[in-house]
Amino acid sequence: MRRHIQAALLLLTGSAVLYISLLSQVYLRYVKEGLRPFLVASAVLLLVLGVVGAVRDGLPFAPRRDAGEEVDDAHGHGHEGGPRVAWVLFLPVLALLLYAPPALGSYTAARETDNAVAQVSEFDRLPDADPAPLALSGFIARVQQDRDRSLAGRTVLMTGFVTPAKDRPGTWYLTRLVVSCCAADSRSLRVRVYGEPAPPADTWVTVTGTWRPGGGGALGTATAAVALDARTVERVPEPVDPYQDTTPLLP
Repeated sequence: MRRHIQAALLLLTGSAVLYISLLSQVYLRYVKEGLRPFLVASAVLLLVLGVVGAVRDGLPFAPRRDAGEEVDDAHGHGHEGGPRVAWVLFLPVLALLLYAPPALGSYTAARETDNAVAQVSEFDRLPDADPAPLALSGFIARVQQDRDRSLAGRTVLMTGFVTPAKDRPGTWYLTRLVVSCCAADSRSLRVRVYGEPAPPADTWVTVTGTWRPGGGGALGTATAAVALDARTVERVPEPVDPYQDTTPLLP
């Protein structure tokens, strides 16, 4: 690849990363919020390298022959060469600038190992509000770990996106994907929903309902069914940070 094309690629990449991390919140589709300073620093470094390369190639010194150049002995002219596939590197950069890929959704959630929540030694008292707002991880932990059975008879409110359930018609999953670092290490949190028809896959919804006993163990045991009898399902906008399992706000 010609040196001026290399400089252009560095400048374009740096601009794209700086745009999604500093001038927008698109970066939250790919990494955790805490990595934002590192993205900004990387973008600035790429821009500096691109500017240095562009200035260097514009200076009036004798051209240097790269390993990819061919020399025409008859005319004494060098011809820079390089693999044409290198132009493909521009495509993901342009995608970030023109149409950033969406966050991971139901396709990934259906293939992930789900519901790996941390052990909780002591649960806080549920809010007195009815319904009680919960994060999916909080609901799952209470279903399978809370010996006091605080969910018994309580209506809860949770937000996530829709993942179709292929193994049992008429049900679907309320889902969240959470990450430790970036989208590559995502894991899913899923609650099976009964009683309401499934909205389209990847639709973000807020669901109210009560814990549904199933073929598993009793509430508060590791084999309890992670399921919900839905009372209402309301479509909501996708959150800015789709990988943060937060407690929804009451309407």
